[in-house]
Amino acid sequence: MLVFIAAVALVAYSLGRRETAPPPPTVPAESAAASPKAASPATPAPAAPNRAPLEKALALRDAGKLAEARDAMRELLVTAGDAQLVGEIQKALGDVNMQLILTPAPAPEKVDYVVQPGDSLARIAKMHNTTIEVIQKVNALRESIIHPAQRLRVMPTKFAVAVSKSANTLLLTDDGKFFKLYRCGTGQYNTTPVGTFKITDRIASPPWWKDGQTIPFGSKENVLGKYWLALDIPHYGIHGTWEPETIGRQSSQGCIRLINEDVEELYIILPAGTPVQVTE
Repeated sequence: MLVFIAAVALVAYSLGRRETAPPPPTVPAESAAASPKAASPATPAPAAPNRAPLEKALALRDAGKLAEARDAMRELLVTAGDAQLVGEIQKALGDVNMQLILTPAPAPEKVDYVVQPGDSLARIAKMHNTTIEVIQKVNALRESIIHPAQRLRVMPTKFAVAVSKSANTLLLTDDGKFFKLYRCGTGQYNTTPVGTFKITDRIASPPWWKDGQTIPFGSKENVLGKYWLALDIPHYGIHGTWEPETIGRQSSQGCIRLINEDVEELYIILPAGTPVQVTE
C-alpha cells in the first residue's frame, strides 16, 4: 500500500513539473534591437558638398574680378558632383557671364577696336559675331553714330543654343563652354520640331500673325511677349510670353518660349546666324 501511494505521488510530482516548466528564454528588447538579424546598420548620411571653392569664386566676383571668377566657376562645373551645388555654380556663372559681356569689365577675349572710315556699328558687330546692342551697352553709346579713330571695346562670341524638349531647358554656350541655362516652354503635343536651325531675324515688340491676320504688339491676343528670334523654319522661333506660369512645361503652340526678362537677354546678345539645336 505504501509503495502504491509513493508511486502515485511520484507521478503527480512529475506532471506538476511539466505543467509549471519555465518558458524558453527570450531576448530582451535592447538585445534584439542590437542584433544584426533584427535591424540593418544605419546608412551613413551623404557628405556635405565642399562649398569652399565656390565661395572663393564668389569672393572674386564680389571683388570685381569677373574674368577670374568665371574661369574658377568653369573649372568647378567639371569637378562638382552634387546636383544642388552644380545648380548653384551654373546660376552664379550665368550671372557673371552676363556681366562680362554687357559691361566694360576686362576679359582676355575682349578687344579694343579702332573705328575705321566707313565703319558702322552693324559692320563692327558682324565682324566680331556680336550685336549692335552689346557694343552700345559696353561702350555706353546712346546712339548709333560713331567716328573714325574712336576706340570701342568689343567681345567676340561663338554662341550656340541647345534646347531640350524633355527637360524644357535652353542651354547657351560660347565657344562650347557653358554660358547660361534658362528654363523654357516648348510645344504641347510634341509640336516643337527637332533638328538644327539658326536664328534669322531679331524683332523687338513683335506682331503676331494668326489665321491670316496681324495682331499688333500690345494686344491681349498677341502671345509673343516682348521679343521674337525667328528660326529658319517657317512660323517657329524663340519668344517671350505673358504667361510665365507656362515656363517649364510643354505648353506653347510649337515655339520655344521664355519669360520676357530672359528672352530680352537673348535678344540683346545673340546675333543672327546663331545655331539652335532642338532635341527630344
